[in-house]
Amino acid sequence: MSDREKILILGAAGRDFHNFNTVFRDDPRYDVVGFTATQIPNIDGRRFPAELAGDLYPDGIPIFNEDDMERLVRALRVETVVLAYSDLNHLTVGHLSARALAAGADFRVLGPVKTMISSSKPLVSITAVRTGCGKSQTTRYVSRLLREAGLRTVAIRHPMPYGDLVEQRVQRMATLEDIDNYNCTIEEREEYELHVENDTVVYAGVDYGAILVEAEQEADVILWDGGNNDWPFYQSDLWIVVADPLRLGHEQGYFPGETNFRSGDVLVINKANTAKESAVQELQETAERLNPGAQVVVAASEVSLDNHEAVAGKRVLVIEDGPTLTHGEMSFGAGTVAAKKFGASEIIDPRPFAVGSIADLYTKYPHIGDLVPAMGYYPEQLKELEETIGRSECDAVIIGTPFNLRRLLDVDKPCAKVSYDLVDMGEPTLASIVDELIQAHKD
Repeated sequence: MSDREKILILGAAGRDFHNFNTVFRDDPRYDVVGFTATQIPNIDGRRFPAELAGDLYPDGIPIFNEDDMERLVRALRVETVVLAYSDLNHLTVGHLSARALAAGADFRVLGPVKTMISSSKPLVSITAVRTGCGKSQTTRYVSRLLREAGLRTVAIRHPMPYGDLVEQRVQRMATLEDIDNYNCTIEEREEYELHVENDTVVYAGVDYGAILVEAEQEADVILWDGGNNDWPFYQSDLWIVVADPLRLGHEQGYFPGETNFRSGDVLVINKANTAKESAVQELQETAERLNPGAQVVVAASEVSLDNHEAVAGKRVLVIEDGPTLTHGEMSFGAGTVAAKKFGASEIIDPRPFAVGSIADLYTKYPHIGDLVPAMGYYPEQLKELEETIGRSECDAVIIGTPFNLRRLLDVDKPCAKVSYDLVDMGEPTLASIVDELIQAHKD
């Protein structure tokens, strides 16, 4: 056993655990001496539990801060560093590689072939080139088409295990009460609640082999709802990749989004209704060059408000999806689009009112500007978000997050909730492509 290759996995509580489960967990050739954590607050300092780690790891596996990588490589005699998280520009990947090599280890990325699990059911995957391209609305659109065709559709969401990993091994959510019972964060609720409200059961967790087995018991078709810009955990019968003309060039500049863009069966150019026509055209040309076998769909992201009277002519505070603004690097989102569309007189600057970790985000991500990132990875941060909103001097609040923040926060100002939906533009349509899958299933 002393000859086992020592592995350090760089992660963010998602792809890292999946790679461990599918490649390393039960293989006596390897000794995973640790995970590192980044992007998500308060996940380092924990352990990947023995109950999930298997017989080779009776004490579990420690989770360290990524900043300590060089020290860990030397102290733990790491032979190979494995990159296993997403939404990184290629330069950052290069720096991580250089750091590992300089510390004395090899640097490795496990690809789709080694890490994808096959399903006994038809499986549609929806991924993207960046966080915030519109995966969620695309998944809802496809889910609706499948349900309307009479197919039992189950969504499996990319992992966000920020709590007790043993309890989160397999999560099944069919009601809002199920989501409450799992004590889900804002980031989790943003991805789960709309599925549940649309009568789609959603699974998530840590062990995606076990999750698939359970999901297959109640599904005619499975939807993989991707996270960040990661590629799917499962082999796909139809792989849909969403690209963003508002961030032109990111489809070639970010890992592993470029892999998705080059691999997908269908490339959806979303937000074509708000992007420049020249950007949409250039993205179509890039798709033809990098993935000539893919079908290219042009789509709109249509924004609506449930209370536009509260916004017209008013000074508004705009809350946007947190990950989209932070490591997704967007400087606006659906809330901003809604504020302009429905006639807000001003988007106020929230920075003078921000407290705690919310205030810290403006220093770390200065491009956020006059928006509020909806971050709530832990209870204290949720309270800081609520206080930031409460202190803000505005007439109304626009909630641009995928789920309704008022379920978690006490907001004492008039609110307007944004909804955004995918709409086909031109030919081919995503609806026609999905219909081909439906007809094949019926045949």
